[in-house]
Amino acid sequence: MVSQSKLPVFFFGHGSPMNAIEDNRYTSAWNKIGKSLPKPRAVLVISAHWYIGATAVTAMNNPRTIHDFYGFPQELFDVEYPAPGLPELAGEIAELVKPTWVGADVDQWGLDHGTWSVLTHLFPEADVPIVQLSINALKPMEYHLELAQKLAKLRSQGILILASGNVVHNLKMLDWRTENGGADWVQRFDNEAIRYMAEDPANILRLQEHPDYSLAVPTPDHFIPLLYTAGLASVDEGTARTIVEGYSLGSLSMTCFAA
Repeated sequence: MVSQSKLPVFFFGHGSPMNAIEDNRYTSAWNKIGKSLPKPRAVLVISAHWYIGATAVTAMNNPRTIHDFYGFPQELFDVEYPAPGLPELAGEIAELVKPTWVGADVDQWGLDHGTWSVLTHLFPEADVPIVQLSINALKPMEYHLELAQKLAKLRSQGILILASGNVVHNLKMLDWRTENGGADWVQRFDNEAIRYMAEDPANILRLQEHPDYSLAVPTPDHFIPLLYTAGLASVDEGTARTIVEGYSLGSLSMTCFAA
């Protein structure tokens, strides 16, 4: 396994849970990326779906597969992603980010669909240890950007860092007639996010001033993972490149980044 080389950082627009079992241009891209990567010591995932009132890291040997959705086919509920955990990584992260407090979750969470819907394509054998970092819903946006920057050393310690959310995620504005399209406001906001990630990820929070921000980010849970990728990319004045672009159901961005 990789121990010294600097591993990439990703942001995946994960979209519908159905991507876990579908073969489309997004999942094909994720699979191709996985095949190009060296096998990491572990993957640290920041998923939009572990959005709680604390900063915590999963610290169990065998995290459970969480089916945190409803109304989908039984085939999706049957998916299991039996990747091991890496409990010692929780302690390493807690030490690395001091004085920021990070708790160890030994029995509450696991791997939610924001994590396994991507990893089933990235590492389909489920043979890489997976650890999740919660999104602390009580903290301001700046907190997440700063915490991300503190995690940067993990990249040279065999840890691949992956954030999973959506640049634009507005479920109330879904248009089921527009399977692979995005409304004008979705495209405007997504394009501005792409520009910041490519030119100035350290200032990604300026997107909050964008006229379409309230539509694009009606709740912060799916947007905050982008801040982790931006924060990590900004270390040493780096930037991030777009690896997949696209839209889903009129009001979701599927754009993915790597740094």
